[in-house]
Amino acid sequence: MQEILTAITYPIVWLICAYLLKIESGLAKLLISLTAAILVYVLIGIKMSQKENHKDNED
Repeated sequence: MQEILTAITYPIVWLICAYLLKIESGLAKLLISLTAAILVYVLIGIKMSQKENHKDNED
């Protein structure tokens, strides 16, 4: 699930940069898209870790 959301985030952010923000630089779009995808991956990992720790504390 985590990888799928990361893979979906990349092209969505790329399109947002290209059409909504009108960024023409390919390198800028690449860096912004990759940063967003990595951020989504890390945030989901943190959330899953917190759920796991909370579940362990209840047991």
